[in-house]
Amino acid sequence: MSENIDETVATASKTVDSGTSVTFAELGLSEPILRALTEVGYETPSPIQAQSIPILLEGRDLLGMAQTGTGKTAAFAIPILSRLDLQNVAPQALILTPTRELALQVAEAFARYARHLSGFHVLPIYGGQSYGIQLKQLARGAHVVVGTPGRIMDHLERNSLSLAGLKTLVLDEADEMLRMGFIDDVEWILKHTPAERQTALFSATMPNDIRRVAQNYLLDPKDVKIKAATQTVAAIRQCYWQVSGLHKLDALTRILEVEEELDAAIVFVRTKLLTEELAQKLEARGYMAAALNGDMNQQARERVIEQLKAGKLDIITATDVAARGIDVPRISHVINYDIPHDAEAYVHRVGRTGRAGRTGTAILFVAPREMRMLRVIERVTGQPIEHLALPSQQAVADRRAAIFKERVAKVLTAEDLGFFETLVSDLATEQEAAPEKVAAALAFLAQKEKPLRPEEKRHAGGEFHEHLSRRSRPMGDARPPRGFPGEVAEDDRGNAVIMTRYRIEVGRNHGVAPKDIVGAIANEGNLPSRLIGRIELYGDYSTVDLPNDLSRETLQILKNAWVRRRQLNIALDDGSAPMSNARPIRKPRSYGEEGGNNWKNTTAAKPRPYRRREFE
Repeated sequence: MSENIDETVATASKTVDSGTSVTFAELGLSEPILRALTEVGYETPSPIQAQSIPILLEGRDLLGMAQTGTGKTAAFAIPILSRLDLQNVAPQALILTPTRELALQVAEAFARYARHLSGFHVLPIYGGQSYGIQLKQLARGAHVVVGTPGRIMDHLERNSLSLAGLKTLVLDEADEMLRMGFIDDVEWILKHTPAERQTALFSATMPNDIRRVAQNYLLDPKDVKIKAATQTVAAIRQCYWQVSGLHKLDALTRILEVEEELDAAIVFVRTKLLTEELAQKLEARGYMAAALNGDMNQQARERVIEQLKAGKLDIITATDVAARGIDVPRISHVINYDIPHDAEAYVHRVGRTGRAGRTGTAILFVAPREMRMLRVIERVTGQPIEHLALPSQQAVADRRAAIFKERVAKVLTAEDLGFFETLVSDLATEQEAAPEKVAAALAFLAQKEKPLRPEEKRHAGGEFHEHLSRRSRPMGDARPPRGFPGEVAEDDRGNAVIMTRYRIEVGRNHGVAPKDIVGAIANEGNLPSRLIGRIELYGDYSTVDLPNDLSRETLQILKNAWVRRRQLNIALDDGSAPMSNARPIRKPRSYGEEGGNNWKNTTAAKPRPYRRREFE
């Protein structure tokens, strides 16, 4: 059987090196998992997946060197799911991660891949969340537990988590756990797991302490080493738009209209179905667009590419696999309508433009909860991705007017207009109107299907206010917010952020201090401290100004967070706070301005002995 694994891995390695692709089906995965992978947009395995999945399916230990963003979560999640006994709800797999954000991300990935596995349950466990919630979930049972080392240790010491039936243990981002001082915790946990278990260790680097852990706790592991994604071409301008307020399709059409030097574009999406839907919607808006996906036969695929080369198409909507190998000089823009699953896929996408010394533009649409992947892409590619401000309606109007003027100017110099001059003169006489009025009427008729001045669909408050009215009630409250302080904060790109006042159910009577509120919100909500505004302490509650566009997920996390043994129960402030009792307090400046976790991370760069922490 070992020879079969070696042969499968060798085949996967050759296909990766040669640029061809092995399929998930060829890796021997079950139909429910294959169906889930198709639905989430996976078409072929990434290199780390192609080489790791056969090893882990066989039950062998694995030592993997791979950068974050190469698709390693699926590399261990898919084989773990394939080997589960769904009738046994005791933990069969434990994944250790350095941060709560990564724990949640890994747990969400397991849930996506297991959507067709009836009865499957994954449980994220991390510091800062209520013990009561975790104890109830552990009592119900979970097939897979994903957690941070400190909180896993706590539950093992309390005997609320049993690893007696553990089959697989994964150490994810091991070098990061070392950097954060968790390596002693990890070894303590390893000693409390069954000797007969499968262990996989993934690390971007291999410092001595990580190599020592691998030698002591992995049994004859197979080595898998994946090179970092190739850096993107320097000639490519890379930028992102953070999805907020406006629908992605509306944002896409605005960008397509305003982007200068736009000749042809590939718009990348995750699923085959979306390639068809988006192409149809773009066609309805006047663009020459077509889909390109894996369901098309070779003849249809070649026809689309030839139409793009000949200028009969301007936009292709495509999946990752369908667009591989395309080299069309006209492609000036690559637009990532859906963020890729890993940095390697991003590099391949962006490589469709800026080829052979040409310049190009790559635009990435990023939802707030996907910002971590954006930072991963920046780190892996070694290049910053600049923020793109969404073009305003006025910018669209100006661009349309400029293009119209160019077209008219060409006609004035290249065409015989004698007949039309007489026609305009006659119309002016008959209608007793100035020639300019007649010309304006003709311009209106010529652009009737695509007006030079887009119709304003938003009320006088503008786009931001439409955004507020639609998304400022994520907690189910039907009342509008009392109001917001205005643009009083800046994000990490220097852009103004609109703030809204929230109420939390902890105040002076509970011994709370501003630093407690800042710490909890920064850690639990993963918010930079600069985006935590004015804090006012009252007797039994407090108010805090936070960005208006917090996601539903973030607000739910903050709602369940605890401070001074009390849940925040955050909700929009309805204005009932007795302002005469207010004691405005500025947020402390000593927590740093770079990130929500800095008040703890100032010492995180050095490994240190294990200490109990309220937040991990």
